[in-house]
Amino acid sequence: DAHQFVIEHQSLLHKHVLGNPHSGNPSSLLATQLVQKARDQVLDFFNAREDYHCVFTQNASGALKIVGECYPHSKDSHLLMIADNHNSVHGMREYCSNQGGTYSYAPLNYEDLTISDIDLEKHLQQHKDKKHKLFTYPAQSNVSGVKHDLEWINNAQENGWDVCLDAAAFVPSSPLDLKKHQPEFVAVSFYKIFGYPTGIGCLLIKKCAFHKLEKRWFAGGTVQYASVSNPFYFLADDYERFENGTISYLDIPAVTIGLNYINKIGMQRINERITSMIKYLYQSLRDIHYDNGSKFIHLFGPSCRETTGGTIIMNFFDTNGELISVYDIEEKANHMNISLRSGCFCNPGIDELNNHITNDGIENEFYTSNDSNRKELVYKLKNMRGATRVSVGIATVQKDLDQYIKFVKSVRDEFYLKQNNYKNILKSKS
Repeated sequence: DAHQFVIEHQSLLHKHVLGNPHSGNPSSLLATQLVQKARDQVLDFFNAREDYHCVFTQNASGALKIVGECYPHSKDSHLLMIADNHNSVHGMREYCSNQGGTYSYAPLNYEDLTISDIDLEKHLQQHKDKKHKLFTYPAQSNVSGVKHDLEWINNAQENGWDVCLDAAAFVPSSPLDLKKHQPEFVAVSFYKIFGYPTGIGCLLIKKCAFHKLEKRWFAGGTVQYASVSNPFYFLADDYERFENGTISYLDIPAVTIGLNYINKIGMQRINERITSMIKYLYQSLRDIHYDNGSKFIHLFGPSCRETTGGTIIMNFFDTNGELISVYDIEEKANHMNISLRSGCFCNPGIDELNNHITNDGIENEFYTSNDSNRKELVYKLKNMRGATRVSVGIATVQKDLDQYIKFVKSVRDEFYLKQNNYKNILKSKS
């Protein structure tokens, strides 16, 4: 079980002394062997041993940063994103624009937070004059749970695009076969798959695209040769090129243990279980209304949950149809020891669409305000935005779902009673 997974890693650390892999002493050689074993296990897990390099990073954001800073952005390049992306993807546009490149977004469908194949195809047909074109999107939304079509990888490549796939939200509950779909770059976070350890991710780089990433500096462990007396250096010609300094060699062996744990359970089994749980939760929440029939809860995203991951976002309303603050919901959940996530979830595109926020609103005011007013504006903006997100995963059990459903009903009853009491007070005064 999961507890045994942690014990196994603990036992490994108790039994062995490990040293920085950038050396040839016994403790370093053992660390090198264990890290290589984990690297091979990662490549096998994604069926990528023949075609990809595995670069260990601090997290998925660190993997995306490598692509953002090293892709050959210039006046002859274009970056295409979709509105449903994590901020660690949106931030790539700064590398692009700072080097003279252009970028654009494919929009979301308001109804179900999916991307229109027709709209995306139009974007992929554009920018034929650009020398370097990068399309980056999430295999699964980190907010809505919507799984975006992996066939877009092939479609984009046929139109001359390199593809960076953010797989962080996808791979915890869905198999990713990199023989079937071969994006140039794939970002992964391991704690999202098996919860432990934090601080380990990877960038999978397709070998034939490796030299498209132009590293503009060097660090410890990334070079074959560097000199002080002469102004030149030679970068390593494999994954070491992008693993700056000392990697997390004590934690990386736990990746091997974790992937063995997942393989023992079976990814298809995990996928089926999470799909079943999310359908049950969605259907249970969908049927919760006020006693007078008015709307209490709004669930965002597709109504069919057969092909979504284990997240749902929602908003709650009082009997007057006014939005209940997501932070009030979170505070009430905290009192019942229920862990929710509230806010924008580092995904402003979905939040702006759901809350009808445009560039003509408070955000422009934010940029022109002075420091004394900015805190007030940030507070105002914060309360205009956001949703409540519920996530289910490998550790979730039926009791957890029923506890949350019970909580939602208790919030509904509280607001219904509060509004009725307020109405009765007004009647008595009149």
